[in-house]
Amino acid sequence: MLLPLAAPALPLDEAGKYVAGAYIVFVVLLVVYVAIMAAKVQRIERELRDVAAIAEEKKDAQAAPGRGSETPLASRGSGGGGTDV
Repeated sequence: MLLPLAAPALPLDEAGKYVAGAYIVFVVLLVVYVAIMAAKVQRIERELRDVAAIAEEKKDAQAAPGRGSETPLASRGSGGGGTDV
């Protein structure tokens, strides 16, 4: 009755093959996971560069027509000097 509990599941010389196989499968899955994450990071970086370029173009397009947008009050003549009587 206690014989199945006392006997090992596999002889130790055969168990080593399965342990090595399990480690190989684990390492392969780990490499595949890292490769997928690297591809995602590259894609996100590329999209982020595209978005930054679009934002920079819009910023340049908004600043280009006025060329005086740095000092909007001075261009209107209301500099706050108080001498416009």
